[in-house]
Amino acid sequence: MMLVRNEHSYYIINCDNLGTVVSKFMTVFFKKLLLGSSPSMKPVSAIGSRIKNIKAIWNNAHDNDLGIEKLFRLFLAASPFFFLGLYIKQIAGKRGHAYQDLAVDFFILLKVFFPFALIYWELGHSKILFAILIWFMAETILYVPTLVFASDSLARPRSYRRSMLMLFFNYIEIILDFSVIYSLNNFLNQPFKAWYDPIYFSFTTSASIGFGDFFPVTGMGKFIVSCQSIIFLMFVVVFLNFFSAKVVTRGYFDDSKES
Repeated sequence: MMLVRNEHSYYIINCDNLGTVVSKFMTVFFKKLLLGSSPSMKPVSAIGSRIKNIKAIWNNAHDNDLGIEKLFRLFLAASPFFFLGLYIKQIAGKRGHAYQDLAVDFFILLKVFFPFALIYWELGHSKILFAILIWFMAETILYVPTLVFASDSLARPRSYRRSMLMLFFNYIEIILDFSVIYSLNNFLNQPFKAWYDPIYFSFTTSASIGFGDFFPVTGMGKFIVSCQSIIFLMFVVVFLNFFSAKVVTRGYFDDSKES
């Protein structure tokens, strides 16, 4: 029991009941924060959607493509089956779209934290961890072009704003992935002096700034920098423009309303 005083009188609160009330409140609070007001509990099959999408491309259900274009679109449509994200979506989708999106959010954050951890704790030289890093990076690089070029039968996202936010985290992830690669060998004109130097160089490379303190001097270093530049050119020019055109503005940026 606990005695509590307000402005005019004293009243008694049962501590056991208080704990139950707080527990219920926190459960409702976090459920609404993470899943929204009315999350859909209807099961969804991520694998079934991907198979349906491949069939639509193969049968030219929406586009009469052929040759290299069709091969490229089929490759992109089939690529998720080689990565972990599709199976996380399949498992979480058994509880509905909201849980599926939430699981994907945590998975993307994990992929951002993973290369950062490899750099900070100098674990990049582990062949197993480095292979996992490349696997995650390949999934991220292929995921967005799959949505743009090979999503004939995939449902629209619940929020294009969320898609833009996830794209930003994908952007950060690839920067950190390349920073791990740079930290593993002497590709540049001088060795890195601090654990965060590879991250700094990767950020400046992705932004096409290049202050001149670090620059590639080996053939492999120049190749890796060129690959990173091409990837970020695609992200910024193609994908960001594609998603930003889909975002519906409301409130402050809604120019459809008269002030």
